[in-house]
Amino acid sequence: MVEIKRTAARKNNGLSASQEDYLEAILNVADASGIARSTDIAVSLGVAKPSVTGAIKLLAQRGLVNYKPYGCVTFTQKGVSQAGRVAQRHEIIKSFFINILGVDAAIAQKAACKAEHLLGPVIISRMRDFTNLTKKKAGPGRIPARIEKVKGTKR
Repeated sequence: MVEIKRTAARKNNGLSASQEDYLEAILNVADASGIARSTDIAVSLGVAKPSVTGAIKLLAQRGLVNYKPYGCVTFTQKGVSQAGRVAQRHEIIKSFFINILGVDAAIAQKAACKAEHLLGPVIISRMRDFTNLTKKKAGPGRIPARIEKVKGTKR
């Protein structure tokens, strides 16, 4: 397990899972309200505001965000790119859980948050490809209906 985490961190420009979570939270908060403030990021992640301030300062040192105390947080070009990759990984995994495995959306959301930091690019790209292939073969809206047939089976 340690090797997986080290490999994942190296492939993600050395960012920790926590730093990736902050990038994703900044992106989500800014998308929802137009701006990202420390208070809103803290609420989004369920952490204390001083924790957000410390994390944002680290992200600023890495050249990923622009931050001034009591101001809003914005992405640098490098930050936009990195946050986009994190969000894309999350969506691929969440889509796989929902559309292929038939997992409830709320559960899939939480599981994707954890898995996105551990799964490497090869696995994630295969999840994406399999989801897309299955969607094409099943047709629009048919995957969840097919999953319902097996949902109640015990494993």
